[in-house]
Amino acid sequence: MSMTTTSGSSTPAMDVFWDNVKTILYALALAMVLRFTIAQPFRIPSGSMQPTLEVGDYIVVTKWSYGYGRFSFAPLEGLLPHGRLFGSQPQRGDVVVFRPPPEQDRDFIKRLIGMPGDRIQVIDGVLNINGEPVQRESLGITNFENEHGEIEPIETYRETLPNGVSYTTFDRGTFELDNTRVYEVPEGNYFMMGDDRDNSADSRVPSVVGFVPYDNLVGPAQFVVVSFNNRTSIFQPWTLFTGFRGDRFLKSVN
Repeated sequence: MSMTTTSGSSTPAMDVFWDNVKTILYALALAMVLRFTIAQPFRIPSGSMQPTLEVGDYIVVTKWSYGYGRFSFAPLEGLLPHGRLFGSQPQRGDVVVFRPPPEQDRDFIKRLIGMPGDRIQVIDGVLNINGEPVQRESLGITNFENEHGEIEPIETYRETLPNGVSYTTFDRGTFELDNTRVYEVPEGNYFMMGDDRDNSADSRVPSVVGFVPYDNLVGPAQFVVVSFNNRTSIFQPWTLFTGFRGDRFLKSVN
């Protein structure tokens, strides 16, 4: 007499369950690979890059643009050697995510202003590169809504770098960093500045950023995926609609 046992077999419901689990795991693995090798999302937490980037912007940063360095793969930070794989040089005017030497556990984002060998100085609020003031055109007063929802009238300028890269900056008046010493950018390093010049701790402040080594670059910002104002909360789902900034959806960063 023979007996049939089903104790080792699976039911259709269990098969479906495990198929779903495997699909989720494969998707997560693919997402992690893409995040560490192709592109990574970042949220803008402060106003130092206004008006180019606003608080609440979610941006995409490409990892391959400058090659892969020690800060490209988050789980392996500190374990990888110095240098870059498939490295290529950034361009003056790029908006770059990087790790500043004084705080290498934090991501910063600024505009690349000075290349290796450059002499950078700010005189009366005007950026000078290698002894020459950059082209600067007044755009008048901008009524800008800050991260607190308040309207600020801010003097606005169109600044153009020697290589032709042009962007908008804010000038909030006379501040300490409007007049600086001459910074001579060492070989293999870069000089970073925020577009909201009087609201940015950048390479002008050595204790916070200083010169940024090539190894510390993560990648350039490419575009804003989505943006929400400060009145948006995940605990109030309707604010995801009222706080959505439609004019910044898929906006290129330049």
